[in-house]
Amino acid sequence: MQRLTLALAMASSALLSACVVVPAHRGYYDGGYAAAPVVVVDVPPPAPYAEVVPVMPYPGAVWIGGYWGWSGGRHQWVNGFYDRPRPGYRYEPHRWESSGGRWHLRVGGWVRL
Repeated sequence: MQRLTLALAMASSALLSACVVVPAHRGYYDGGYAAAPVVVVDVPPPAPYAEVVPVMPYPGAVWIGGYWGWSGGRHQWVNGFYDRPRPGYRYEPHRWESSGGRWHLRVGGWVRL
């Protein structure tokens, strides 16, 4: 019985050691890292919000402005945020383009120079 208890304790501690909490971070799309979803709608986006840019959290931080995304069958505002600059890249903002009477969301992200 003691061997079974010891074996179960060792197995459970080995399994629990694999449970790691990783802090979430903002994803990004750099034109080759991951496929961006295609969003085409008949409804033009509203005018952009006039965002109040908060104080820079650390030297060199880059402000990434908010944009109108598409979720749940409607436009939803995605707030801007600060990000760390990536050497050799520039940030291309999200944008909506009209074509053939429809609106296409062009996903932004860090683009190699």
